[in-house]
Amino acid sequence: MVTPATSSKPTEVPDKMETETETDSKRKHSLKHFPTYGTMNGNPAGDTCPTCRGTGRIPRGDKDRLVAVIPCNDVRLKPRRTKLYVFISMAVCLFVCCLILFFLFPRSVTLSPVSVQSVMVYFRPDTVDLNITNLINITNENFVPVQIVKFSGQGLVNKAVVGKIKPINMSTTIPPRSQKSHNIQIDLVITDDGISDYCKSSTIKIHSLFLELQMTLNISYLSHTEQLSLDTFEYIDCGNNSTIPHPMG
Repeated sequence: MVTPATSSKPTEVPDKMETETETDSKRKHSLKHFPTYGTMNGNPAGDTCPTCRGTGRIPRGDKDRLVAVIPCNDVRLKPRRTKLYVFISMAVCLFVCCLILFFLFPRSVTLSPVSVQSVMVYFRPDTVDLNITNLINITNENFVPVQIVKFSGQGLVNKAVVGKIKPINMSTTIPPRSQKSHNIQIDLVITDDGISDYCKSSTIKIHSLFLELQMTLNISYLSHTEQLSLDTFEYIDCGNNSTIPHPMG
């Protein structure tokens, strides 16, 4: 007795039906969150979206060629705290600008006399030679260094030039917010007969002579040059040597 062979095809039909049922359930689950293409209220009477094919998801391979359409009232078009960020940015920029102006704003550089350090007197047959050493201060009020370009000066007695300040080796740079002192020397040659006799007189104990100093200082800082001038008066004893410092007038 021969038993007829059973076909395996009927067993494949239930598997295929189960796969289709599972796909339909996933599609219905996706459609609950994403309305049908062509509808605004979720009404199923419409066409399937050609982009996501009804799945509610965009294929990864199509991300580079697709453009999203966002409604005007979407929250992503209205970033939060925009005014706060703009205000903070403006405040920071203003603060930085104020700092730059505060530190780079030009301030004064002053040249001031301090004292007469010494006076050396040399009597010649027709003249009186004096070698005077003065102490001066150069003050830099800026927050940047100041470079000294040139320093010059001359001495006057009775409005007549009687000598010039010797060239000195000043420090080429004055650090920010600092003060430096320098000794300057000036050689005077008095040729006036009346003043010469006055200085050489032995009957006068103190031979006071008023000397006018005209000093000029050229400096450079913050990409510009500036000239400082100072006129000062001092009294000296032209009849005796003096090494005792005393203030300048």
